[in-house]
Amino acid sequence: MIDDDEPFDTDDDEEGDAPAAARHPKPVASVRLDKWLWAARFYKTRSIAKEAIDAGHVRYDGQRTKVAKDVAIGAEISVRKGQDELQVTVRERSDQRLAAPFARLLYAETEASKARRAREAELRAAADDLSSDRPNKLQRRLIHKFKRSLGRG
Repeated sequence: MIDDDEPFDTDDDEEGDAPAAARHPKPVASVRLDKWLWAARFYKTRSIAKEAIDAGHVRYDGQRTKVAKDVAIGAEISVRKGQDELQVTVRERSDQRLAAPFARLLYAETEASKARRAREAELRAAADDLSSDRPNKLQRRLIHKFKRSLGRG
């Protein structure tokens, strides 16, 4: 039986029809910056988002901003989380925190930001390998072998 109140979905696409653009299900006309950061899942709570904004870890169009700043579509937001800094462009506004796939529809990370984060992650990984103060297992075995060859161990 077909319910006339709900539109039905056809799976067969006709030629020339473009697929509908993915949209966040709950867009709003205006939203505060702290609420948008929370809805976009950059921070777990609004109070943590507020603290990050007040501490200067969030920049709106390159400037320090206030918590109650109204988020505009197309605005550039820089978010520092730990050692990473993401630069995103606002695509949609929402004041509801939904599942992560919907949260990703609220923003688009810039290509420069993706490349910079990947490069910094590689540098951190390389630095971790070099900065170890203690020898690893192979190095310890070589040290013991060297000392035995000198007659000291």
